[in-house]
Amino acid sequence: MEQIILQLEDLCYSYGGDAPALEGLSLKVRAGERIAVLGGNGAGKSTLFLCCNGVLHPQKGRVIYEGQPMDCHKRRDRLALGQGVGIVFQQPDEQIIAPTVLGDVAFGPLNLGFSQEEARKRAEDALFQLGLEGFEERAPQYLSGGEKKRVTIAGVLAMEPKVLLLDEPAAALDPQGAWELEGLLEKLHQKGLTLMVATHDVDFAYGWADRCLVMEKGRLLADLPPWELFKQEELLEQAHLRPPFLFRTARALGMEEHPPRTIEELEQRIKGEKQWNRPHC
Repeated sequence: MEQIILQLEDLCYSYGGDAPALEGLSLKVRAGERIAVLGGNGAGKSTLFLCCNGVLHPQKGRVIYEGQPMDCHKRRDRLALGQGVGIVFQQPDEQIIAPTVLGDVAFGPLNLGFSQEEARKRAEDALFQLGLEGFEERAPQYLSGGEKKRVTIAGVLAMEPKVLLLDEPAAALDPQGAWELEGLLEKLHQKGLTLMVATHDVDFAYGWADRCLVMEKGRLLADLPPWELFKQEELLEQAHLRPPFLFRTARALGMEEHPPRTIEELEQRIKGEKQWNRPHC
């Protein structure tokens, strides 16, 4: 049986305005899944992540982590969520607080009560995973956008979470940085992390995710595999989403029933059909 590592039940949250940021949202996250969270600005994606991590306290509903209901008013439960469900903010500068890379990455383990020695070891291990060895004494403010993003991810990995939430991780990255980020996400997935990524990039979501969540005005409109989601034309129109380029190409080629999810798969399918349709001499 697949393990439910994170569960949300009827979550509601409001910042005080007329419209709720989350409204009756329920969700089960299985260990090892790759989930893309889609929706426009103001859909509730960031609020969802902050409730999952314990930064925000739901005004109604429950967050259940590893089978245990979490009361975010209790320090013990906040620490359990903060360590087990890591979050990487969209803007690295909002998350980097120390004058050196090593100090910043070690901050999380120190805050959890680990010794200086253990925190340093965890930080060095995380920097190695992210390809940032040699950056330990560098000042974060002088790093590139992609390097800052990797520092923030390293800071979360140093706390050894089981679930990693990334809010628009490719924002402000150039194409090379975005490509490297996808490779990093694949490595983290292979190590067993459960990943949830909030994104506007439907092309990324289609090729990467096991499941796609579609949010609008704090509500969950859909929870589907990507190859099923992008067949739902009315839903896409309601959520202001366009089908991914690869899906549209597959549909134009008559492959909508079992659409390829990568360029390589599309090429193989085209070559296979050409081989199949080649006239015999």
